Order: sequence, then structure tokens, then C-alpha cells
Amino acid sequence: MNNQFNFKYTAPTEEERKEIDSIRRQYSPQEQSESKLERLRRLDAIVKNTSTIWSLVLGVVGTLIFGLGLTMILQWSIWFWGIVLMIIGSVPIAIAYPTYKYVLKKYKNRYGEEILRLSEELLNENEK
Repeated sequence: MNNQFNFKYTAPTEEERKEIDSIRRQYSPQEQSESKLERLRRLDAIVKNTSTIWSLVLGVVGTLIFGLGLTMILQWSIWFWGIVLMIIGSVPIAIAYPTYKYVLKKYKNRYGEEILRLSEELLNENEK
């Protein structure tokens, strides 16, 4: 009778350790590891990207509705509902840019003080 116990242990290689560490950092809280410059970049991206996304969504939805109305008129000869859809689609297209300006202004007001504070701190650190 063979009463031996076999156990095989393998440690991760250096490449595997780097990969594990990079995955682990993605799930750790950002506040601890985030530098001031990274936070400044992230806040700036939030301000710019949010307004862009809102305006693009409005523009695309409006364009699709407008295009459906145009198709109804040109291809299917459904004049009344085609004109109605074109008018409805024109509204989001027309308000896309004012929405961009409004959301940009709103987010600049929301994050502006912190962005200015962080940029001032970073500029003062670099001068020293």
C-alpha cells in the first residue's frame, strides 16, 4: 500500500505577477492611488465628455427620426406622417448645441472650483 501524499506548488512568474497587480489596481479604490494630476485630468474629462455625449445623443436621435420621416416621404409616399416625423426630428437636432453649451456650463460650475484648486496646487508644486 502506497500512503504517500504528493503536492506540487508553483509560484506565479514575474509576468504573471505584473498582470495580477495591474488587474488588482483596477479594482482598488481610486482615491488612495490617484495623483492630483490624474484627478485633474479625470475631472476635466468628465466636464467635457458629459456635455459632448448629451449633445451627440440628441443629434443622433433627431437625425434618425428626421431620416425616417424623409424616407416615408421619398420612398413610401406617406406625406403627412413623413412631414410630422421630420418636424419632430428637427427639434432634438436644433437643441443639441444649446444642450451642449448648457451642460458644459453646468458641469464647469460644479467641478470648476476643484479643478482650479488642483491646478493651482500642481503649478505651485512645480515651481518649488
